[in-house]
Amino acid sequence: MRSRFTRLAVLVIGLSVVTGACGRYSISSIRSAKAFQDANLLYQRGEYAAAVERYEDAIRLNPDLGFAYFFLGNSYDSLYKPLLRGEAANDAYLPLAVENYELAIEKLAGSEDEKELEIQRLSYEYLIAAYGPDKLDDFERAEPVARDLITLDPSEPSTYQALAKMFEDRGEYELAEGLYREGIDARPNDGFGYQVIAAFYNRQGEFEMTMEAFYARADIEAANPEAWHTIGTFYQDKVFQDKTLSRTVARDFVLAGIEAEDKALALNPDYADALIFKNILLRQQAL
Repeated sequence: MRSRFTRLAVLVIGLSVVTGACGRYSISSIRSAKAFQDANLLYQRGEYAAAVERYEDAIRLNPDLGFAYFFLGNSYDSLYKPLLRGEAANDAYLPLAVENYELAIEKLAGSEDEKELEIQRLSYEYLIAAYGPDKLDDFERAEPVARDLITLDPSEPSTYQALAKMFEDRGEYELAEGLYREGIDARPNDGFGYQVIAAFYNRQGEFEMTMEAFYARADIEAANPEAWHTIGTFYQDKVFQDKTLSRTVARDFVLAGIEAEDKALALNPDYADALIFKNILLRQQAL
């Protein structure tokens, strides 16, 4: 999935072109259209304080312009600096960001337009992030927003994963694991969900479950040499780092790692990283 930043860059350029004729959100006056387009140009240049003024002008002239509430909120969000947390002027940006993300969600509710739906999803995602630990740090408000987004689009794994990470950060690992699993169920043929849960198990020190998840990913992405190489690297690192392994277990892990790297090299004989790790594993086997 594209990053939020990339999606924003694409959307803001497109909206500058189509806003003047976007159905029930059309801007009725030249002044309002000009304000929105001016704001988009300032936003693209990272001049967020100036963009705020022009987005507010656009909204004042057309209160139903759902797009503008999101970009106004995101401009306030971008003005917030984590390093200045605790300073009143800096902290004041986040409630304004939250207010406008919520308005964007409200204004865009029920839309069937593809761009509007994308802006609505971004509004949810940035609202969840605004409640995150590095900003407002308000789990009680973040959780229902994430669950609303899951209800709105139950087929998108990233929302389950975001909510799972919130529970994981709170030490509620069983709930986190369940949500990571729900993310996989939402899109079972997407290997990325298995990567995400493998990382979760790895953070918990659950090596066997980590490897089960990586193998599940490799089964889905059988033609992807990187999926098999990842398995090889984890076996190599486990043998190198964990001095409590018995000789038999260490040997079995080394052989499994070599097998995984062989599968990667069968798919791409020039895969340099796989060649390097296979050689390391062969040396470990000799030891």
